[in-house]
Amino acid sequence: MSGGERIERTIGILGAGKLGTVLARLATAAGYRVLIAGSGAVDRIALIVEVMAPDAIATTAEGVVAEADVVILAAPLGKVRSLPLDALSGAGAIVVDATNYWWPVDGILPDFEQAELSSSEIVRNLMPGARLVKTFNHMGYHELDTEARPAGHPDRKALAIASDDPTALMIVAEVVDAMGFDTIDAGALAEGVRFEPGTSAFGATASRVALLTMLEAGDSPAVARGRMSR
Repeated sequence: MSGGERIERTIGILGAGKLGTVLARLATAAGYRVLIAGSGAVDRIALIVEVMAPDAIATTAEGVVAEADVVILAAPLGKVRSLPLDALSGAGAIVVDATNYWWPVDGILPDFEQAELSSSEIVRNLMPGARLVKTFNHMGYHELDTEARPAGHPDRKALAIASDDPTALMIVAEVVDAMGFDTIDAGALAEGVRFEPGTSAFGATASRVALLTMLEAGDSPAVARGRMSR
């Protein structure tokens, strides 16, 4: 949706639920080839995709990992361990973590209860060879679906993005831009905690200026984790 020249890429989405199909629609509208996989059989996922993201291609999780240039984790966090993590790690894949540790959905996940790491750092440790980028996690799927705008639009919204890999971050930022949103570089992957559940940025549908204010004045990692404690 940025309208500029860009490298053609294949976007793979792991998760064919509400978030995954919204991201698939945005990516196909931006001109990307999109592969999407869910937890069910391919023929069943194909029926969902035909209705919810008709220009995407339903395939297996292994097919997504094998062919995609950028893989988006859009499945519930509790299902991440069932994904082809070895393949993602071994390929040095660019992986976008759009998950959240959301105990009302996933229940208590002991690995994610530790305060020392952000949820994306823990996900990265499950696939240590992957080049992980955190984004698409703090805006609701409905707002992602309705708020995409071309670059330069006065009502364009922004997404925070964090990674330890500058090249992966740049590539994913280009994808986010093409899909209709500005990006704010929040820093290293550990800083993804600034837009996890419990922070002022989580759930926000905001302009770049407003989101930057939330990220800068809102929560240090320690404060964010304190808000998430029960």
